[in-house]
Amino acid sequence: MAITLYDYWRSSASYRVRIALNLKGIPYETAVVDLLSGEHRKPEHMARNPQGLLPALDIDGQMLTQSLAIIEYLEDTRPTVRLLPADPVLKSHVRAAALSIAMEIHPVCNLNVGNHMAELVGGEPNQKDAVKKAWMQHFIRKGLLATETLVVAIKTQHPSEGPFLTGKTPGLFECCLVPQMYNVQRWEVDASGLTHLHAITEACSGLDAFHRAVPDRVKG
Repeated sequence: MAITLYDYWRSSASYRVRIALNLKGIPYETAVVDLLSGEHRKPEHMARNPQGLLPALDIDGQMLTQSLAIIEYLEDTRPTVRLLPADPVLKSHVRAAALSIAMEIHPVCNLNVGNHMAELVGGEPNQKDAVKKAWMQHFIRKGLLATETLVVAIKTQHPSEGPFLTGKTPGLFECCLVPQMYNVQRWEVDASGLTHLHAITEACSGLDAFHRAVPDRVKG
């Protein structure tokens, strides 16, 4: 049965799922839902996801939504390649680091939020764009500095060999980190002080699973 990912190239949440599918070696087809044209709010997509959000994954006869819930499902049903460690304490710490991005940074820096905030501020289009960019820069940097501190604590408590958060292989945290670091470049965020996050991102960039998920590559 074919697996279809309803996707938009610049969606951070979709980017996470693309990485997870690639890491697990799960073949899938992509169906583009154009956020800029409002396709995600049309009845066809609302039937897939009543929230009108991306991604949605058609798999095993089910339509799944919310990126982390999708990844957890893949972890439960396709366990050959693990994205979470077996140790309960380390697993909890990895989830916390991933959630520091997916649940703390991403919701505030969702483009819908940024656009609405800029509309409330008002002004000319270039002024709105400047305010939106400053918003993104503030909250992405603030959030990633906190994530950097979490990563240092996890690596100190659970020392391991390898360039990734938990050792020699990437997992759930890296699925969340890399898309957010892409946003660092997109919004020209001050990335000083993110030493460990940079190192992990660089290690990921050398892996095909991450390379094939890069937004500019997916866009074509």
